[in-house]
Amino acid sequence: MSYTVADLIVETIAAAGVERIYGIPGDSLNGFTDALRTSKSLAWTHVRHEEGAAFAASGEAAITGRLAVCAGSCGPGNLHLINGLYDAHRSRVPVLAIAAQIPAATVGTTYFQETHPEQIFAECSDYCETINTVEQAPHLIDIAIRTAVEQRGVAVLVIPGELFLAKIDRPERVSRIRAVETVMYPAVEPLSLAAVRLNESKRVTILAGAGTAGAHDELVALAAALKAPIVHALRGKEHVEYDNPYDVGMTGLLGFSSGYRAIEHCDTLLMIGTDFPYSQFLPSKAFVIQLDVRGRQIGRRCRVDLPLVGDAADTMPRLTERIVDGRDGGHLDAALEHYRRTRDGLDELAAPAGPGEPIHPQYLTKLLSDAADDDAVFVPDVGSPVVWASRYLKMNGRRRLIGSFSHGSMANALSQSAGISAVSPQRQVIALAGDGGLAMLLGELLTLVQNSLPVKVVVYNNASLNFVELEMKAAGFVTFGTDLKNPDFAALAESVGIWGRRVTESEDLPTAVDAFLAHDGPALLDVTTARQELSIPPTISAAQAKGFALYALRTVMSGRGDELVDLAETNLRRRLF
Repeated sequence: MSYTVADLIVETIAAAGVERIYGIPGDSLNGFTDALRTSKSLAWTHVRHEEGAAFAASGEAAITGRLAVCAGSCGPGNLHLINGLYDAHRSRVPVLAIAAQIPAATVGTTYFQETHPEQIFAECSDYCETINTVEQAPHLIDIAIRTAVEQRGVAVLVIPGELFLAKIDRPERVSRIRAVETVMYPAVEPLSLAAVRLNESKRVTILAGAGTAGAHDELVALAAALKAPIVHALRGKEHVEYDNPYDVGMTGLLGFSSGYRAIEHCDTLLMIGTDFPYSQFLPSKAFVIQLDVRGRQIGRRCRVDLPLVGDAADTMPRLTERIVDGRDGGHLDAALEHYRRTRDGLDELAAPAGPGEPIHPQYLTKLLSDAADDDAVFVPDVGSPVVWASRYLKMNGRRRLIGSFSHGSMANALSQSAGISAVSPQRQVIALAGDGGLAMLLGELLTLVQNSLPVKVVVYNNASLNFVELEMKAAGFVTFGTDLKNPDFAALAESVGIWGRRVTESEDLPTAVDAFLAHDGPALLDVTTARQELSIPPTISAAQAKGFALYALRTVMSGRGDELVDLAETNLRRRLF
C-alpha cells in the first residue's frame, strides 16, 4: 500500500503519545479519517458538534498535561472548533487541531465552503500554518506538535483535502515529541531583592494560582516562613486549598470576603503563578512582587514593583531559604480568624430548603462534594455552577477542578467531561452543568452514549441564565431575555439511553445523589434549584450598590415586584434568621 501525508500525520501524532482524535468526518477530511480507520494506535472519537470536539481535547489536555487532538472538515466544520480552541489557548493546555481546507487550487475563488483558517485561528493559537506541499509536511507537522507541547498552547495545521492523499516517502522513523523537562528560576540578584523586601514587610499576603500546580508543599513552606495568609485564584483552588493551614479562601467576583480582606490589608502582595484578571480586587498601595514562568504576563493586572521570572516549584524554595525567622504572626492570625467566620457563614447556607421550595444550589454542591470519590474530577459550567463549585467543592490533592476559567465560555462542562472521561474511563467525572450551558450543546449527550463515556451530569435547573441575571441586577437593569423554558432533562436523558432522575425536593436529594454517582455508566441528575439565590462578591462597590437599588426600583415600576419578594425570601430570610 502507498504511504500518504495522512499516514505520516497519524504516525507522528501517535508517536507524541496521543491515543484518540475528536471530531466529525467530512469530505475534505476523508483522507485523514481513512488513515485513522486502519491505524492500530489512534482511535476516532466521534462527537456531535466540532465545538464539543475542541472542548473535549481541551479537557483531555488539562487532565493529562499531554497533547490532545481534534479535527474538523473544511469551512463550517473547522470553524466550529474555534470556541473550544480559544478555551485551550487561554487555559494554556497543549492541543493540536487538524483543519481541513478546500482544494488548494480553488482557494481565493469563493469556492463552496471557502474560508481562510490560517487567518481565523491565528488569534487563538501559538502556531497556525498551511501545508501546501508534500515537501513541507514532515517539518510543519513536527513544528506544530513541538509548539503545542512546549508552549502549552494550541497549534493548528491547515491542510487541503487532496494533500492528505498525496504520496510521500515513508520515514525510517517519525519524531517522538514530548515536552522537555526544564529547571527555571530567577538570578541571585532579583531573588535577593525580593527576600529583602519580604523580610522588611510586616504583613505579607500570597495570591497563588494555577502556576503552583505540583508545588503545594513548597508554597506551604514559603507561607510558613513568611507567616503569610494564602489567597487562591479559581484556577489555583485544586492546587492550593487542601492540607494548607495558611489558606484563607478566594477573592474576586466568585470569592468571599476573607480572601479580599487578606489582600486589602497587606503591605506586600506576593503573586505566584497567577494571571488573576480582576484588578479591582488587587491592592492599590501595597508593594507587589509577581513570580511567573512567562515574563510577558507580569504586570498585566496591576503595577508590579519587583518581577520574578521562573517556575514556582523551582523558585519558591530558593526564596524560602532567604526568609529570616522571628516574624510577627498578627496579620496571619487575623486573616485566619476572618476566614473561619466567613467559611462558617458560607456553610450555613448549604442547607436543605423547606418542602415545596426550590433546592439551594449550595446544598446540592456540598452533597456532591461529600459523596464524590476522593479522586473525582469536577467540571463546572461557566455561570452560577462555577460560583458554587468555587465555594463548596472540597479539594484534597487528588481531586481535580477543570473548566473554562480563563475563556469563560458557556457549554464547556459536558464536552470537557467527555474528553476527561475518554482518557480516564475508570475515574469519576462530574459535569456541573447549567441549564443554559447544557442546552447549548445538548447533542453532546449522544457523544456520551456513542462512546460509552460514564460521565455524571448534574443540571442546576433554575430556568434562567442565572449569572447573567445577577450581572444585570448589579448594573441596575431589569432582567430581560434570561428566561429558559426547559424540558424534563432527566426524561430527555433516558430517551437517549442515559440514566436520568429529576429532583424537586431537598429531602429527596441525598438519596438521588448517591444513586446518581453509583450508576455504572452515563447519568444525568436534573435538580430544580433556586433562581433567586444571590452570589455576593467579597466587596460591593458603590456602583454595584447603586445598580442593585436601581434594579429594585425599575423592577417594581415595571410591574414585577413579585421578583423582589422571591429574591428576599430566598436570601434575606435565611441570612437573618
